Amino acid sequence: MAKDFPTRSENYSQWYNDLVIKADLAESSAVRGCMVIKPYGYAIWEKIQSALDKMFKDTGHSNAYFPIFIPKSFFSREASHVEGFAKECAVVTHYRLKASPDGKGVVVDETARLDEELIVRPTSETIIWDTYRNWIKSYRDLPILINQWANVVRWEMRTRLFLRTTEFLWQEGHTAHSTRDEAVHEAETMLNVYADFAENWMAIPVIKGTKSPAERFAGAVETYAIEALMQDGKALQAGTSHFLGENFAKAFDVKFLNRENQLEYVWATSWGVSTRLMGALVMSHSDDNGLVLPPKLAPIQVAIVPVFKTKEQLDLISEKVIPLKKALELKGISVKYDDRDTHKPGWKFSEYEFKGVPVRITIGPRDIEQGTVEVARRDTLEKEVFQMTDIENKVINLLDQIQKNLYNKALDMRENNSHRVDDWEEFKRVLDSTGGFIYAHWDGTTETEEKIKEETKATIRVIPLDNPPEAGKCIYSGKPSSQRVIFARAY
Repeated sequence: MAKDFPTRSENYSQWYNDLVIKADLAESSAVRGCMVIKPYGYAIWEKIQSALDKMFKDTGHSNAYFPIFIPKSFFSREASHVEGFAKECAVVTHYRLKASPDGKGVVVDETARLDEELIVRPTSETIIWDTYRNWIKSYRDLPILINQWANVVRWEMRTRLFLRTTEFLWQEGHTAHSTRDEAVHEAETMLNVYADFAENWMAIPVIKGTKSPAERFAGAVETYAIEALMQDGKALQAGTSHFLGENFAKAFDVKFLNRENQLEYVWATSWGVSTRLMGALVMSHSDDNGLVLPPKLAPIQVAIVPVFKTKEQLDLISEKVIPLKKALELKGISVKYDDRDTHKPGWKFSEYEFKGVPVRITIGPRDIEQGTVEVARRDTLEKEVFQMTDIENKVINLLDQIQKNLYNKALDMRENNSHRVDDWEEFKRVLDSTGGFIYAHWDGTTETEEKIKEETKATIRVIPLDNPPEAGKCIYSGKPSSQRVIFARAY
């Protein structure tokens, strides 16, 4: 399957696009900028969704659902919010079609114009805080800890499957609190949830930090983010958590009676991750042979391929394989026994390798005689023969090893592509040669940040939370700086 497949070094962008399509993750749709997520890709998203949903509920959150349509006037209430999303909004102006006068198809019924245009949800802060006004009266009603699984629309001009599409799937948390400290704690807690998920489920090391004022979410007081580094040296924002202060409560007049019977504005957060995580998963681990998936998120964790020539041989193999399959499934491992006679074993090996199945077990008549099976691991492409009596424990341990190996490999890649730079010319050289994370001093001004972006296309990805104070000079302006920030070109 990888014969007509470009390598990462030849054309990384084409490698990514082809891999997403050929591995049956997604494809472009008839609607410009939108994608069809295919069953194999959606199965991965379901695993992401399931794991995150449990983490959200374990931290006290509940799911709800809010309308996809938002009155245009809502966006006018929080100035920075409308400014941040105005250029990306899809607008509904009419509510009815009619037959075309020439009898060819339909046209918009000009008499069915809406009294107020509706925005197709780019994010839900406005509609949710208009709703919270009706839910919150007293400190007894707080906190509200709500998550929503939904789709959103942001009108993108340049799209790429999973990484940037006009419509995408995500979750968005929206919480309301009685104190500033509680809201800040919530935003930091959810940042840690995202980092935990990225590292322990996706096997992607991330750096936690805050965004610069210019890179903050529109309407936020503080934006926390996790940043990951892809194999081509570009950064990818993998999740954000926002402390919104009282901004949306003031915009929608959401107040509560505190314990002293005084009216106060409510404190807010919002946080979210999207199907962009699918792109991160592909770019972090996959290789020139195809997709590589961490076992915890692989739809098929173990593929068992029988090698047979006759139905009698297949029946004999099945007698051994089916009990093994059931035993592994009882341990929570997803197993596919591919006993199709329409495809040869070699074709199946290639398919499961290309689709990133972590472990493949091969068993034929000779293996039955010897009581052995051949086991191949996708991350290293290594093969080993095990005794069938011990295979169950071997597979469980191997899946754990693969999960850890993928994380360590990604961590090594990031560390080898992280640079401390103190000189502007060196900064540009590193960006153009290897890319990666560049730890450099910045004078803290938006003006300097914009000039660096304009000249190099590099942005401040995060100001790391574990940043030690360090006196220095800004690489661009030469002005004093108290700490390093992370620059990178990014998706």
